[in-house]
Amino acid sequence: MKKSVFGLIGIFYCFQVMGQETSHEAFITKNLDENTEKFSKVAREIWENPELGYLEFTSSKALIDELKAAGFKVETGLSGMPTSFLATYDKGGPVIGFLAEYDALPGLSQDAVPYRSILVEGGNGHGCGHNLFGTAVVASGVALKEWIDANNIQATIKIFGTPAEEGGAGKVYMVRDGLFDDVDAVINWHPNDRNSADALTCTAVMQGYFKFFGQTSHAAGSPERGRSALDAVEAMNMMVNMMREHVDQGSRIHYVITQGGLAANVVPDYAVVEYMVRHPDVVEVKDMWQRVIRAAEGAALGTDTRVEVEVVAGIYGLLPNETLAKTMHKNLSAVGGVEYNEEEAQFAKEIQTTFNTTKVPPLSLAQEVQPYQLSHFPASTDVGDVSYVVPTVGLFTATWVPGTAAHTWQAVAADGMTIGYKGMMVAAKTMALTGKDLILNPLLIKEAKKEFDERLEGLEYEPLIGDMAPPLHFRADQNKVK
Repeated sequence: MKKSVFGLIGIFYCFQVMGQETSHEAFITKNLDENTEKFSKVAREIWENPELGYLEFTSSKALIDELKAAGFKVETGLSGMPTSFLATYDKGGPVIGFLAEYDALPGLSQDAVPYRSILVEGGNGHGCGHNLFGTAVVASGVALKEWIDANNIQATIKIFGTPAEEGGAGKVYMVRDGLFDDVDAVINWHPNDRNSADALTCTAVMQGYFKFFGQTSHAAGSPERGRSALDAVEAMNMMVNMMREHVDQGSRIHYVITQGGLAANVVPDYAVVEYMVRHPDVVEVKDMWQRVIRAAEGAALGTDTRVEVEVVAGIYGLLPNETLAKTMHKNLSAVGGVEYNEEEAQFAKEIQTTFNTTKVPPLSLAQEVQPYQLSHFPASTDVGDVSYVVPTVGLFTATWVPGTAAHTWQAVAADGMTIGYKGMMVAAKTMALTGKDLILNPLLIKEAKKEFDERLEGLEYEPLIGDMAPPLHFRADQNKVK
């Protein structure tokens, strides 16, 4: 008899816990549903004012205003970056951090239409969806804050406003200054053309400018008196291109000549090339970067010029955390993907006709949630440095039409209309529900930290940037605003 009574009590307790859990989820999702229009307007405001890294004054203010209105305490100008911020809602308990990005890209100005339509010639655009990124994080944090208040829960929410992800790596300076030292777990996301919450790795990267100084002269009348800085850049590029045969297959090396002279009949006395070197192993990145530097030095020696190296970013790859990723995948699966209405489906079909590929996925991909896996993404993010100091998790949602590549006008177009907003709210719900799980389940945080320590065993994080200051001028010359 006692056994059956205790069994009934156990069943009742389980149903009670399940009921509470359902109630918590319903509160958070209802809150976000009710605020979808408001946050869509915030995302659109940032989209209409695309600002490059370290110049995101309007964008960061839009997010800060929402956070202040919700009752967060906001600090600005952290780590020497005027557009950075930290918004805190402190009710004790576990500390859950969120990462907000809001910088745009140069040269991707585009209207929210399914054909190429430039708004500002040479202007900026949100080709990586950071107008959605930062807004979803703020929406998620505000929803969690209101859930904490409604349920008298002890927890602290910290939202980190991180400038210049698209070159400049603002998060690294915040990590270096210890701003994440008291955080138990960090949550973030990124726009994409599909929905997934994998335990993700990516490439580490070094990025910088190689500035060559020569001697100007008349290219025809007295060429012997000139020393071409552009020749030095071209010699360097040739040597690095030959180096590609002799690096690991997981490597990525990109460059662009940002300055190469002003007139063909004037020997250029100044030329600049920007390089990015990537590899999943940060040690390999360091080694390749030194080889690139030696190529630059050799080019300067051979052309009788002088070279200066200016590092603008150095970031680690992502350190995965499967404990957190599996929790986030569970929540993403519960939230579900993005469903198009008739107008959005027509927009998506039209934009797919502009893709430069024969492999166009079905629109139904936006509705699906991809199976969980431990996977590698060959690009880079300064979230990597955060993941080396605190357990970190992220997800992708379908803010872009399936088949869309990042950093394209097609991505900009979707980021400024309802397809992007729907994906943004999928992300906001998933992040908020994951934050809720971490707050209610201390064992989950404990397990995530245990996995974090195990993955870090034998590794010691040291910022690749050394003691350099944030390169606030990084995008200044490229900035064209509406």
